Amino acid sequence: MATYAHNAGVVVLMLFAALNGLERGAGAEVRVASDAELRDALAQARAGTTILIAPGRYHGGLSRSGLHGTAEMPVVLAGANPEDPPLLLGERAAGRGTVALHLSEARHVVLRDVVVRGFPGNGLNIDDGGRQSTPAAHITLERVVIEDTGPVGNHDALKMSGVEKFVIRDCQFRGWGGSGIDFVGCHDGLVEGCRFEGAEGYSQSNGVQIKGGSRRIRVLENMFVEAGERAVNLGGSTGEAYFRPAVGDSEAAEIEVAGNRFIGGMSAVAWVTADGGHVHHNTFVDQRKWVLRILQENQDPRMRACHGGLFEDNLVVVDGRVQVWLNAGPGTAPETFRFRRNAWCSENARQPQLPAPNDDAIFVVGQPLADPRSDRSAPIAENSPLWEHGAHAYQPRTQPAGGL
Repeated sequence: MATYAHNAGVVVLMLFAALNGLERGAGAEVRVASDAELRDALAQARAGTTILIAPGRYHGGLSRSGLHGTAEMPVVLAGANPEDPPLLLGERAAGRGTVALHLSEARHVVLRDVVVRGFPGNGLNIDDGGRQSTPAAHITLERVVIEDTGPVGNHDALKMSGVEKFVIRDCQFRGWGGSGIDFVGCHDGLVEGCRFEGAEGYSQSNGVQIKGGSRRIRVLENMFVEAGERAVNLGGSTGEAYFRPAVGDSEAAEIEVAGNRFIGGMSAVAWVTADGGHVHHNTFVDQRKWVLRILQENQDPRMRACHGGLFEDNLVVVDGRVQVWLNAGPGTAPETFRFRRNAWCSENARQPQLPAPNDDAIFVVGQPLADPRSDRSAPIAENSPLWEHGAHAYQPRTQPAGGL
Protein backbone atom coordinates (compact mmCIF):
# COMPACT_ATOMS: atom_id res chain seq x y z
CA MET A 1 0.00 0.00 0.00
CA ALA A 2 2.84 2.36 0.86
CA THR A 3 4.54 1.52 -2.44
CA TYR A 4 1.35 2.34 -4.36
CA ALA A 5 0.98 5.67 -2.54
CA HIS A 6 4.61 6.54 -3.24
CA ASN A 7 4.25 5.72 -6.95
CA ALA A 8 1.02 7.69 -7.16
CA GLY A 9 2.76 10.69 -5.64
CA VAL A 10 5.56 10.44 -8.18
CA VAL A 11 3.02 10.31 -11.00
CA VAL A 12 1.25 13.40 -9.67
CA LEU A 13 4.54 15.30 -9.42
CA MET A 14 5.53 14.28 -12.95
CA LEU A 15 2.13 15.33 -14.28
CA PHE A 16 2.42 18.69 -12.51
CA ALA A 17 5.89 19.23 -13.96
CA ALA A 18 4.67 18.33 -17.44
CA LEU A 19 1.71 20.67 -17.21
CA ASN A 20 3.93 23.45 -15.90
CA GLY A 21 6.32 22.84 -18.78
CA LEU A 22 3.45 23.16 -21.23
CA GLU A 23 2.35 26.37 -19.54
CA ARG A 24 5.79 28.01 -19.64
CA GLY A 25 7.65 26.11 -22.32
CA ALA A 26 7.09 24.22 -25.54
CA GLY A 27 4.03 25.35 -27.44
CA ALA A 28 3.02 27.78 -24.69
CA GLU A 29 1.66 31.30 -24.97
CA VAL A 30 2.95 33.27 -21.99
CA ARG A 31 1.57 36.75 -21.26
CA VAL A 32 3.75 39.11 -19.25
CA ALA A 33 3.10 42.56 -17.82
CA SER A 34 6.09 43.29 -15.56
CA ASP A 35 9.88 43.21 -15.65
CA ALA A 36 10.01 40.17 -13.41
CA GLU A 37 7.52 38.24 -15.54
CA LEU A 38 9.38 39.15 -18.73
CA ARG A 39 12.74 38.02 -17.35
CA ASP A 40 11.26 34.80 -16.01
CA ALA A 41 9.51 34.02 -19.30
CA LEU A 42 12.66 34.67 -21.33
CA ALA A 43 14.71 32.44 -19.01
CA GLN A 44 12.25 29.55 -19.33
CA ALA A 45 11.38 29.89 -23.03
CA ARG A 46 11.97 26.94 -25.31
CA ALA A 47 10.89 25.79 -28.77
CA GLY A 48 7.33 26.86 -29.42
CA THR A 49 7.10 29.46 -26.64
CA THR A 50 5.36 32.72 -27.54
CA ILE A 51 5.94 35.54 -25.06
CA LEU A 52 3.34 38.29 -25.44
CA ILE A 53 4.42 41.51 -23.75
CA ALA A 54 1.67 43.82 -22.53
CA PRO A 55 1.82 47.55 -23.36
CA GLY A 56 3.89 49.55 -20.90
CA ARG A 57 7.48 50.35 -19.94
CA TYR A 58 10.10 47.72 -19.21
CA HIS A 59 13.76 47.85 -18.20
CA GLY A 60 16.49 46.57 -20.49
CA GLY A 61 19.52 44.51 -19.66
CA LEU A 62 17.76 41.34 -20.83
CA SER A 63 19.94 38.46 -22.04
CA ARG A 64 19.65 34.82 -22.99
CA SER A 65 22.16 32.37 -24.41
CA GLY A 66 21.15 29.31 -26.39
CA LEU A 67 17.54 30.27 -27.00
CA HIS A 68 16.54 27.63 -29.57
CA GLY A 69 13.32 27.21 -31.44
CA THR A 70 12.79 25.11 -34.53
CA ALA A 71 11.52 25.87 -38.01
CA GLU A 72 8.10 24.48 -37.03
CA MET A 73 8.14 25.87 -33.47
CA PRO A 74 10.09 29.16 -33.25
CA VAL A 75 10.47 31.16 -30.07
CA VAL A 76 8.48 34.40 -30.43
CA LEU A 77 8.84 37.59 -28.38
CA ALA A 78 6.16 40.05 -29.40
CA GLY A 79 4.12 42.98 -28.27
CA ALA A 80 0.69 41.76 -27.24
CA ASN A 81 -0.91 44.78 -28.94
CA PRO A 82 0.86 45.86 -32.15
CA GLU A 83 -1.01 49.19 -31.98
CA ASP A 84 0.51 49.91 -28.55
CA PRO A 85 3.86 48.11 -28.47
CA PRO A 86 5.81 47.67 -25.24
CA LEU A 87 8.72 50.03 -24.62
CA LEU A 88 12.11 48.77 -23.46
CA LEU A 89 13.46 51.97 -21.99
CA GLY A 90 17.11 52.66 -21.30
CA GLU A 91 17.85 54.41 -18.04
CA ARG A 92 21.50 55.39 -18.06
CA ALA A 93 21.60 56.74 -14.53
CA ALA A 94 19.81 53.74 -13.06
CA GLY A 95 22.48 51.30 -14.27
CA ARG A 96 19.92 48.86 -15.63
CA GLY A 97 22.00 47.67 -18.55
CA THR A 98 23.51 49.34 -21.57
CA VAL A 99 21.68 47.06 -24.05
CA ALA A 100 17.96 46.34 -24.20
CA LEU A 101 18.25 42.67 -25.23
CA HIS A 102 21.27 40.44 -25.91
CA LEU A 103 20.74 37.04 -27.56
CA SER A 104 23.72 34.70 -28.04
CA GLU A 105 23.66 31.51 -30.13
CA ALA A 106 19.93 31.92 -30.72
CA ARG A 107 18.18 29.88 -33.42
CA HIS A 108 14.70 30.22 -34.91
CA VAL A 109 13.73 33.29 -32.88
CA VAL A 110 11.22 35.99 -33.87
CA LEU A 111 11.08 39.47 -32.32
CA ARG A 112 8.24 41.76 -33.37
CA ASP A 113 6.18 44.81 -32.36
CA VAL A 114 8.59 46.16 -29.72
CA VAL A 115 10.07 49.64 -29.19
CA VAL A 116 13.64 50.03 -27.86
CA ARG A 117 14.67 53.51 -26.75
CA GLY A 118 17.56 55.30 -25.11
CA PHE A 119 20.26 52.69 -24.51
CA PRO A 120 23.85 53.95 -24.25
CA GLY A 121 25.58 50.78 -25.54
CA ASN A 122 23.64 49.12 -28.34
CA GLY A 123 19.91 48.80 -28.78
CA LEU A 124 19.84 45.06 -29.56
CA ASN A 125 22.74 42.57 -29.72
CA ILE A 126 22.42 39.25 -31.54
CA ASP A 127 25.58 37.15 -31.90
CA ASP A 128 27.24 33.75 -31.82
CA GLY A 129 28.62 34.21 -28.29
CA GLY A 130 32.12 34.41 -29.71
CA ARG A 131 31.97 30.77 -30.89
CA GLN A 132 32.05 30.75 -34.65
CA SER A 133 31.14 27.05 -34.74
CA THR A 134 27.68 27.86 -33.33
CA PRO A 135 26.36 30.90 -35.18
CA ALA A 136 23.02 32.41 -34.40
CA ALA A 137 20.63 31.51 -37.21
CA HIS A 138 17.09 31.93 -38.52
CA ILE A 139 16.45 35.22 -36.74
CA THR A 140 13.49 37.41 -37.74
CA LEU A 141 12.85 41.01 -36.65
CA GLU A 142 9.57 42.59 -37.73
CA ARG A 143 8.14 46.00 -36.88
CA VAL A 144 10.82 46.66 -34.27
CA VAL A 145 11.61 50.33 -33.54
CA ILE A 146 15.04 51.25 -32.12
CA GLU A 147 15.57 54.89 -31.14
CA ASP A 148 18.15 57.10 -29.42
CA THR A 149 21.13 54.74 -29.19
CA GLY A 150 24.47 56.11 -28.04
CA PRO A 151 24.34 58.99 -28.78
CA VAL A 152 27.92 59.22 -30.11
CA GLY A 153 30.68 56.74 -30.80
CA ASN A 154 30.57 53.08 -31.77
CA HIS A 155 27.10 52.33 -30.43
CA ASP A 156 24.75 50.58 -32.85
CA ALA A 157 20.98 50.41 -32.86
CA LEU A 158 21.22 46.75 -33.92
CA LYS A 159 24.50 44.83 -33.64
CA MET A 160 24.67 41.42 -35.31
CA SER A 161 27.84 39.30 -35.26
CA GLY A 162 28.02 35.77 -36.58
CA VAL A 163 24.36 35.47 -37.62
CA GLU A 164 23.16 33.27 -40.48
CA LYS A 165 19.87 33.31 -42.40
CA PHE A 166 18.02 36.30 -41.02
CA VAL A 167 15.26 38.70 -42.00
CA ILE A 168 14.89 42.30 -40.78
CA ARG A 169 11.64 43.65 -42.17
CA ASP A 170 9.52 46.79 -41.65
CA CYS A 171 11.68 48.05 -38.78
CA GLN A 172 12.59 51.65 -37.91
CA PHE A 173 15.90 53.06 -36.73
CA ARG A 174 16.13 56.64 -35.47
CA GLY A 175 19.22 58.28 -33.97
CA TRP A 176 22.30 56.15 -33.28
CA GLY A 177 26.00 56.56 -32.68
CA GLY A 178 27.76 54.03 -34.95
CA SER A 179 25.48 52.12 -37.34
CA GLY A 180 21.74 51.70 -37.57
CA ILE A 181 22.58 48.04 -38.28
CA ASP A 182 26.13 46.72 -37.97
CA PHE A 183 26.72 43.29 -39.55
CA VAL A 184 30.00 41.57 -38.66
CA GLY A 185 30.55 38.19 -40.29
CA CYS A 186 26.88 37.68 -41.13
CA HIS A 187 25.57 35.64 -44.04
CA ASP A 188 22.41 35.02 -46.08
CA GLY A 189 20.30 37.88 -44.81
CA LEU A 190 17.66 40.38 -45.87
CA VAL A 191 16.97 43.96 -44.77
CA GLU A 192 13.68 44.99 -46.34
CA GLY A 193 11.16 47.80 -46.02
CA CYS A 194 12.94 49.52 -43.11
CA ARG A 195 13.43 53.21 -42.37
CA PHE A 196 16.74 54.69 -41.19
CA GLU A 197 16.49 58.29 -40.05
CA GLY A 198 19.22 60.34 -38.46
CA ALA A 199 18.64 62.70 -35.55
CA GLU A 200 20.31 65.81 -34.20
CA GLY A 201 23.00 65.12 -31.63
CA TYR A 202 23.81 61.58 -32.83
CA SER A 203 27.06 60.77 -34.67
CA GLN A 204 25.51 58.27 -37.13
CA SER A 205 28.45 56.85 -39.06
CA ASN A 206 26.39 54.43 -41.18
CA GLY A 207 22.82 53.42 -41.77
CA VAL A 208 23.74 49.81 -42.63
CA GLN A 209 27.31 48.49 -42.38
CA ILE A 210 28.20 45.05 -43.80
CA LYS A 211 31.72 43.89 -42.92
CA GLY A 212 33.92 41.26 -41.27
CA GLY A 213 33.52 38.62 -43.98
CA SER A 214 29.78 39.15 -44.49
CA ARG A 215 28.30 37.50 -47.57
CA ARG A 216 25.00 37.31 -49.46
CA ILE A 217 23.11 40.12 -47.78
CA ARG A 218 20.36 42.03 -49.58
CA VAL A 219 19.30 45.57 -48.66
CA LEU A 220 15.99 46.12 -50.46
CA GLU A 221 13.30 48.82 -50.61
CA ASN A 222 14.40 50.75 -47.54
CA MET A 223 14.27 54.48 -46.82
CA PHE A 224 17.42 56.32 -45.69
CA VAL A 225 16.92 59.91 -44.48
CA GLU A 226 20.03 61.79 -43.34
CA ALA A 227 21.36 58.37 -42.38
CA GLY A 228 24.94 59.33 -41.63
CA GLU A 229 28.27 59.75 -43.34
CA ARG A 230 27.63 56.59 -45.42
CA ALA A 231 24.05 55.36 -45.56
CA VAL A 232 25.11 51.91 -46.77
CA ASN A 233 28.68 50.75 -46.19
CA LEU A 234 29.58 47.67 -48.23
CA GLY A 235 32.59 46.61 -46.19
CA GLY A 236 34.59 48.40 -43.53
CA SER A 237 37.61 47.66 -41.36
CA THR A 238 37.47 44.66 -39.03
CA GLY A 239 40.06 43.19 -36.70
CA GLU A 240 41.25 39.71 -37.62
CA ALA A 241 39.71 38.07 -34.54
CA TYR A 242 36.23 39.26 -35.49
CA PHE A 243 36.02 37.90 -39.04
CA ARG A 244 33.52 35.10 -39.57
CA PRO A 245 34.35 32.44 -40.51
CA ALA A 246 37.95 33.58 -41.11
CA VAL A 247 39.88 36.35 -42.80
CA GLY A 248 39.54 36.14 -46.56
CA ASP A 249 40.42 38.73 -49.19
CA SER A 250 37.59 41.20 -48.62
CA GLU A 251 35.31 42.63 -45.95
CA ALA A 252 32.09 41.90 -47.85
CA ALA A 253 30.98 40.09 -50.99
CA GLU A 254 27.79 39.20 -52.87
CA ILE A 255 25.89 42.19 -51.51
CA GLU A 256 22.80 43.58 -53.26
CA VAL A 257 21.44 47.09 -52.65
CA ALA A 258 18.26 47.69 -54.63
CA GLY A 259 14.96 49.57 -54.58
CA ASN A 260 16.09 51.96 -51.83
CA ARG A 261 15.62 55.73 -51.48
CA PHE A 262 18.46 57.82 -50.10
CA ILE A 263 17.64 61.36 -49.00
CA GLY A 264 20.48 63.60 -47.81
CA GLY A 265 23.46 62.42 -45.79
CA MET A 266 27.14 62.98 -46.44
CA SER A 267 27.21 60.12 -48.98
CA ALA A 268 24.83 57.33 -49.90
CA VAL A 269 26.77 54.17 -50.80
CA ALA A 270 30.39 53.28 -50.10
CA TRP A 271 32.30 50.18 -51.21
CA VAL A 272 35.03 49.68 -48.59
CA THR A 273 37.54 46.86 -49.09
CA ALA A 274 34.70 45.06 -50.84
CA ASP A 275 34.52 42.34 -53.47
CA GLY A 276 31.87 43.47 -55.93
CA GLY A 277 28.41 44.52 -54.82
CA HIS A 278 25.36 45.09 -57.03
CA VAL A 279 23.74 48.52 -56.49
CA HIS A 280 20.74 48.98 -58.76
CA HIS A 281 17.32 50.64 -59.10
CA ASN A 282 17.88 53.07 -56.22
CA THR A 283 16.96 56.76 -56.00
CA PHE A 284 19.59 59.16 -54.60
CA VAL A 285 18.62 62.74 -53.73
CA ASP A 286 20.57 65.66 -52.27
CA GLN A 287 23.65 64.03 -50.80
CA ARG A 288 25.81 66.74 -49.26
CA LYS A 289 29.33 65.84 -50.44
CA TRP A 290 29.50 62.63 -52.51
CA VAL A 291 26.97 60.17 -53.88
CA LEU A 292 29.35 57.19 -54.00
CA ARG A 293 32.71 56.27 -52.46
CA ILE A 294 35.30 53.54 -53.15
CA LEU A 295 37.70 53.09 -50.24
CA GLN A 296 40.32 50.69 -48.83
CA GLU A 297 40.19 50.91 -45.04
CA ASN A 298 41.45 47.44 -44.08
CA GLN A 299 45.18 47.48 -44.74
CA ASP A 300 45.74 43.77 -44.08
CA PRO A 301 47.94 42.54 -46.97
CA ARG A 302 45.55 39.63 -47.53
CA MET A 303 42.87 42.06 -48.64
CA ARG A 304 42.43 42.71 -52.33
CA ALA A 305 41.98 46.25 -53.51
CA CYS A 306 38.30 47.25 -53.38
CA HIS A 307 37.01 46.15 -56.76
CA GLY A 308 34.27 44.97 -59.06
CA GLY A 309 31.14 46.87 -58.02
CA LEU A 310 28.21 47.21 -60.43
CA PHE A 311 26.10 50.41 -60.37
CA GLU A 312 23.18 50.33 -62.77
CA ASP A 313 19.61 51.57 -63.39
CA ASN A 314 19.83 54.16 -60.61
CA LEU A 315 18.37 57.67 -60.49
CA VAL A 316 20.76 60.26 -59.00
CA VAL A 317 19.63 63.83 -58.25
CA VAL A 318 22.13 66.31 -56.81
CA ASP A 319 22.19 70.03 -56.11
CA GLY A 320 25.15 72.39 -56.13
CA ARG A 321 26.72 70.94 -52.97
CA VAL A 322 27.99 67.85 -54.76
CA GLN A 323 31.12 68.75 -56.69
CA VAL A 324 32.50 65.18 -56.84
CA TRP A 325 29.91 62.51 -57.57
CA LEU A 326 32.24 59.58 -56.77
CA ASN A 327 35.20 59.66 -54.40
CA ALA A 328 37.82 56.93 -54.98
CA GLY A 329 40.49 56.60 -52.32
CA PRO A 330 44.05 55.26 -52.58
CA GLY A 331 44.72 51.54 -52.82
CA THR A 332 41.45 50.78 -54.61
CA ALA A 333 40.70 49.51 -58.11
CA PRO A 334 37.96 51.89 -59.31
CA GLU A 335 38.66 51.04 -62.95
CA THR A 336 37.15 47.59 -62.32
CA PHE A 337 33.73 49.06 -61.44
CA ARG A 338 30.92 49.16 -64.00
CA PHE A 339 28.36 51.94 -64.53
CA ARG A 340 25.47 51.46 -66.91
CA ARG A 341 21.96 52.74 -67.61
CA ASN A 342 21.98 55.31 -64.81
CA ALA A 343 20.17 58.67 -64.89
CA TRP A 344 22.25 61.54 -63.52
CA CYS A 345 20.42 64.79 -62.73
CA SER A 346 22.18 67.98 -61.68
CA GLU A 347 20.97 71.51 -60.97
CA ASN A 348 24.28 73.04 -62.01
CA ALA A 349 24.95 71.05 -65.21
CA ARG A 350 28.00 69.37 -63.65
CA GLN A 351 28.30 65.90 -65.16
CA PRO A 352 29.67 62.92 -63.19
CA GLN A 353 33.33 62.10 -63.58
CA LEU A 354 33.60 58.35 -63.13
CA PRO A 355 36.65 56.05 -63.10
CA ALA A 356 35.16 53.66 -65.66
CA PRO A 357 32.93 54.00 -68.74
CA ASN A 358 29.47 55.46 -68.04
CA ASP A 359 27.53 53.24 -70.43
CA ASP A 360 24.04 54.13 -71.71
CA ALA A 361 23.77 57.00 -69.25
CA ILE A 362 21.17 59.76 -69.21
CA PHE A 363 22.15 63.24 -68.05
CA VAL A 364 19.48 65.76 -67.09
CA VAL A 365 20.03 69.40 -66.12
CA GLY A 366 17.52 70.61 -63.56
CA GLN A 367 15.15 69.03 -61.08
CA PRO A 368 13.33 65.99 -62.53
CA LEU A 369 11.14 65.28 -59.49
CA ALA A 370 8.34 67.48 -58.20
CA ASP A 371 9.17 66.72 -54.56
CA PRO A 372 12.56 64.97 -54.50
CA ARG A 373 12.86 64.93 -50.70
CA SER A 374 9.55 63.20 -50.08
CA ASP A 375 9.51 59.60 -48.93
CA ARG A 376 8.31 58.56 -52.34
CA SER A 377 9.56 59.90 -55.62
CA ALA A 378 7.05 61.97 -57.53
CA PRO A 379 5.36 59.96 -60.30
CA ILE A 380 7.36 59.78 -63.49
CA ALA A 381 5.47 59.54 -66.75
CA GLU A 382 5.89 56.31 -68.69
CA ASN A 383 7.16 58.26 -71.68
CA SER A 384 9.87 59.95 -69.60
CA PRO A 385 13.47 58.90 -70.23
CA LEU A 386 13.70 58.38 -66.43
CA TRP A 387 10.92 55.78 -66.33
CA GLU A 388 13.23 52.76 -66.09
CA HIS A 389 15.61 54.25 -63.52
CA GLY A 390 15.42 54.49 -59.76
CA ALA A 391 13.56 52.88 -56.87
CA HIS A 392 10.11 53.19 -58.45
CA ALA A 393 11.30 50.91 -61.29
CA TYR A 394 12.55 48.17 -58.98
CA GLN A 395 10.88 44.79 -59.44
CA PRO A 396 11.19 42.59 -56.33
CA ARG A 397 12.15 38.98 -56.68
CA THR A 398 9.40 36.41 -56.24
CA GLN A 399 11.71 34.05 -54.38
CA PRO A 400 14.26 35.11 -51.74
CA ALA A 401 17.88 34.16 -52.15
CA GLY A 402 20.23 32.72 -49.58
CA GLY A 403 18.02 29.98 -48.19
CA LEU A 404 15.90 32.27 -46.01
